[in-house]
Amino acid sequence: MKLSRTSPKIIISGGGTGGHIYPAIAIADEIKNRFPEAEILFVGALGKMEMEKVPKAGYPIKGLPIEGFDRGNLFSNFKFPFKLIKSLNLAKKIITEFKPDAAIGTGGYASGPLLWQASKKGIPVVIQEQNSFPGITNKLLKNKAAAICVAYQDISQFPADKTFYTGNPIRSEIFTKLPDKSDAVRSFGLDPDKKTILSIGGSQGSRTLNNAWKAGIGEILKNDVQLIWQTGKLDFENLKREIKNDDSGIHLTEFIYEMKTAFASADLIVSRAGAMAISELCLVGKPVVLVPFPYAAEDHQTKNAKSLADKGAAVMMSDTEAAEKLVSTALELIKDEEKQKMLSENIKQLGKPDATKEIVDILMSRIK
Repeated sequence: MKLSRTSPKIIISGGGTGGHIYPAIAIADEIKNRFPEAEILFVGALGKMEMEKVPKAGYPIKGLPIEGFDRGNLFSNFKFPFKLIKSLNLAKKIITEFKPDAAIGTGGYASGPLLWQASKKGIPVVIQEQNSFPGITNKLLKNKAAAICVAYQDISQFPADKTFYTGNPIRSEIFTKLPDKSDAVRSFGLDPDKKTILSIGGSQGSRTLNNAWKAGIGEILKNDVQLIWQTGKLDFENLKREIKNDDSGIHLTEFIYEMKTAFASADLIVSRAGAMAISELCLVGKPVVLVPFPYAAEDHQTKNAKSLADKGAAVMMSDTEAAEKLVSTALELIKDEEKQKMLSENIKQLGKPDATKEIVDILMSRIK
């Protein structure tokens, strides 16, 4: 397909979670950097977080009434076929009116109808898969795609001749020019001469991580170790009443806005294993303990974490093990500088700092 204008018109679809939305925004930003006059339209699912986050990032978005299929409660799906048909028809109308040169999907409910209809109209379709195990939508669309950009080398579910190992598109400001470690630690009210653990459980938080730290807080402080503890919304108010931010070595916070500063502060990071979190951690290059959320779709967080653990790039611990082992494992690791060095070197090798540029290169090559 030849581009008849000097600037492209691109539809981007993806959402439901930040792991689908933020890669899509990163791709849009890269397109705009190259083609300031480019027209970009997002398509998301009505009622999902992309309908708020995308406009805040400065892009227009249209919503489809699509919802996911609930495999846990089959009786709740009686409206699904009607919403799917309505979404397919609306996606077709959006494409007809916008006339895109290409469409790219980053996963989520809305990308299914949109990319399906785009492919039927002969519009080049590019899929960006964040996880080590593809979601249902992307697996269904794999034969419709002109190119598939993946974040893990060992994905075998896509056709090899059109699959490209690019990594995940993430915000470059997170991993470039980290601030001085001592200054970063002080900004959290902590002692720069002490070892520091950073715990991140996502915006909603992780009850598993929160309960483990709560039970082991005495052991952490007894070992003269500090904790920057991002609780998420889930438990923050309750934990705030029980645990005070003071000079004893605990910094409790619902959300960390300055992730660059938090990463710089850490000697060891404990995290869930979402695709985008892992991509950021690979570029930060600090030793990591991954505790996958076991109820993620297709258990993809476990597969993500195992992909790193098998390469000696992270320590992996199951959700059920964390209550008993997380604190002792973290304390043991933060004292083992040799193992920290090995983990750090191995995880750095998996980083893909040019992922966003490579994905846009591939996208543009399909429409020139």
